Amino acid sequence: MLAAPVRPLPRLVARPVPALPVAALVVGRPVGEVEALLPRLFNLCSGAQKAAFSAALGGHASVAESRADVLRDHLLKFHATWPSLLGIAPQTLPTKWKQGGLSLLSWLFGPSAAPPATPDAFAAFLCHRDNPLAQVLAMIADRFAPGEAVSGLLPEVTPETIWAQGALENSVAARHAGHPVMRSIEARHGRGPLWRASARLYDIEAVSKGRLPAVTRGAGWAMVPATRGTYAMRLSVSGEGRVTAFERVTPTDALLAPGGILDDSLATLPPQKSVLAPLLLDILDPCAPVQLEETEDA
Repeated sequence: MLAAPVRPLPRLVARPVPALPVAALVVGRPVGEVEALLPRLFNLCSGAQKAAFSAALGGHASVAESRADVLRDHLLKFHATWPSLLGIAPQTLPTKWKQGGLSLLSWLFGPSAAPPATPDAFAAFLCHRDNPLAQVLAMIADRFAPGEAVSGLLPEVTPETIWAQGALENSVAARHAGHPVMRSIEARHGRGPLWRASARLYDIEAVSKGRLPAVTRGAGWAMVPATRGTYAMRLSVSGEGRVTAFERVTPTDALLAPGGILDDSLATLPPQKSVLAPLLLDILDPCAPVQLEETEDA
């Protein structure tokens, strides 16, 4: 009797929810009204919204509020969101975390007041299961084997490439890809969950020390560092002070682009590990709803 053919396990594909038509909401409105509206529409990155809008108009662009957003979101990932997805108890954030500085770094990393600087130090760091950050990263490393849920080498974000809104490496990891530890993780595991999650260690250090990248700007446009990568905005204003054209590009646009990070990561996630998809999606961190569906297509 012939055995029934074995059907391949279904893979997951992403179905992003249509984006909010921001341009349609702001074009024709007074500048002051748009400036007040954007942070309310996108409150998770309100500091980046304010900085980009001001810089694009040629005004003062402080990344101070953006730093607070970035630090908050990174700390919540390590202390609340990822522990919940990994089945371990969430941790409380340190008091006065907004101040950053050496006191926060000491609380997070101990006497060194810094994340591991070398691949050997990183390997040793993962063994410190009493450290909430190390415990989370070690569990992520255990869940995803090398080469699983990885993306390919994508173009970097520049003032020229970002407006195409295609598949780019617009991420926190892109800010720290040249770090020796990040290069080591990439060489061994690929640009996968451990690489992307570990980048937040070095971003926490950079933000705490006031080393977040500066705002880049030109006539009518600006790029600012944000929690998930680089955020860009360009606009024009009429003589009456009303917005006549508006464009906004976020790390989520690059993440969800066809052939981008999310598509690659799902394509290299083994079907038998689809249960890890919520964790993977949270590590990739799209700032927009995404539905994951099963498909048996090759």
